[in-house]
Amino acid sequence: MNIKIFVTIVLLSVASLGAQASNCPDLLKFVKRKLNSQDTVNMCEAYQGKTILFVNTASYCGFTPQFEGLEALYSKYNDKGLVVLGFPSHDFNQEDKSEVKTGQICRLTYGVKFPMFEAMSVRGEDVDPLYRMLAKKSGQAPKWNFFKYLMDKNGKVVNAYASAIKPTNKALVDDIEQALQL
Repeated sequence: MNIKIFVTIVLLSVASLGAQASNCPDLLKFVKRKLNSQDTVNMCEAYQGKTILFVNTASYCGFTPQFEGLEALYSKYNDKGLVVLGFPSHDFNQEDKSEVKTGQICRLTYGVKFPMFEAMSVRGEDVDPLYRMLAKKSGQAPKWNFFKYLMDKNGKVVNAYASAIKPTNKALVDDIEQALQL
């Protein structure tokens, strides 16, 4: 291959990546490690243009059975552009310190197939930058486990939902369908 052609291809690829990153919503400009894995996900590459339900989870909470409803939402709307993203947090002392155990509870007990990520702090001084940004954009920080944020495909936070709001809640489902433009 001619060196000029090669250099042109490389420069166009770099320019394309730069343009893609600059168009990426702020909430997706993160690389997160998958739960119980060394693999990471560039959130912009994986989820740009998707409607996302961000959820801070815990394995030993009264709201833990919501995993089933969250998985049902993911299954029903994933092919229409919805992604549910789970972020375990021990902020409320209800998450296992073992990612292996957390993964087992999610997948084996509740059948979770939606993406789950490494445990992180969702509030307080050590809050993860993603959750700091979600709180700032919505005006609400998680008050407990299974607090939810809905982001539309353009990166705008549509709404925040208290932990007691179940995944089957009509207002939440209506907001998801509106964000998906169904």
